[in-house]
Amino acid sequence: MEEEEEELTLVGYWSSPFALRARYALNLKGLPYAYVEEVGLFDGKSPLLLASNPVHKRVPVLIHNGKPVPESQLIVQYVDEAFPASSPRFLPSDPHERAVARFWASYVDGELLSAWLPVYGGRTGEERAQAAGRVGAALETLERAFGECSKGKGFFGWDTVGLVDVVLGGFVGWLKTSEAMCGVRLLDAAATPLLAAWAERFRALHGVKEVMPDPQRLLEYNLMRRARLGLPLTPRPPQQ
Repeated sequence: MEEEEEELTLVGYWSSPFALRARYALNLKGLPYAYVEEVGLFDGKSPLLLASNPVHKRVPVLIHNGKPVPESQLIVQYVDEAFPASSPRFLPSDPHERAVARFWASYVDGELLSAWLPVYGGRTGEERAQAAGRVGAALETLERAFGECSKGKGFFGWDTVGLVDVVLGGFVGWLKTSEAMCGVRLLDAAATPLLAAWAERFRALHGVKEVMPDPQRLLEYNLMRRARLGLPLTPRPPQQ
């Protein structure tokens, strides 16, 4: 009896840090999948997205043999469990280390994301710069977490990419764009040297570098989005 072929389809959007996480996870594991680019921000939702994620109606959604899995962190953990023979394994085998990884992944979507949203959508340059300062504080906490979790290796998952690497990695392109958006450099080697070096290692990975958006394209997208939403195209505040 022939083994059933796995069918994977990912519904995403090129600039979404959450959709990028799912793409990174699938790419790093070497899993073949069909990628469906969702319609643009102002063009409504596609029938496929509405049918596969009727509750939140947002990307990403992974469809595995016809069964949808929404939400980026759930997708990363799902592919790790559904395809255990594919390396790398994103979650440690030790229960405590697994809990620690989930804690810091949750921190990224709690503290870092909430601080970063005004950098992306704030009305004034000052508001965006202040928000960037809060992002910097969250990154300093993650800097300390990296020192503890990496055990002197190159990634949160030690020698290989783990859950926290993929979750935080979804934001690397946008964090690199922050200086052009609001005049504040994040992932600064002077403030967070471990994270700055980690970001360069992560973005150079095969499976990541092919799909991580260019910062200039992200900047242009942010400017377009602000114009469409009626937000002022705030200039960068002067450097102190």
